[in-house]
Amino acid sequence: MGKSYGRVIAQNKKANHDYFIEETFEAGLVLQGTEIKSIRAGRVNLKDSFATIRQGEAYVNNMHISAYEQGNRYNHEPTRPRKLLLHRKQIDRLIGESQRTGYSIIPLKVYIKNGFAKVLIGLGKGKKKYDKREDLKQKQAKRDMDRAIKDRLS
Repeated sequence: MGKSYGRVIAQNKKANHDYFIEETFEAGLVLQGTEIKSIRAGRVNLKDSFATIRQGEAYVNNMHISAYEQGNRYNHEPTRPRKLLLHRKQIDRLIGESQRTGYSIIPLKVYIKNGFAKVLIGLGKGKKKYDKREDLKQKQAKRDMDRAIKDRLS
């Protein structure tokens, strides 16, 4: 049985298309007051977001959390870098792996688990254009097989 995530708020659907995801990590997010309210309302976008490691700490960049409507002047900046909460061993592993050529750290999902906002980050190697085409061919072939089996059964 797969890992159980809480209530999934946002997914990065392009990540599996653009990267071979080799390993995933669950990380907490350091948020400001109005950010968690916007996340719970589902106003998060992971498109074009990425994670970096600076001075031994992990950050997620370009993750867009929309401003909270009732937030008045205490509202947050939508695309500010947000710190990720990971164990030291996980950060060290990410540092080592991400320095290899072609590897990136990509946010895959944002979800609420036990009342806390979590991000599933993946260590991914970028796909070439022909890899993406091959994946699309395999997906189409699987769809065709499933459709043929369904037609046969009915």
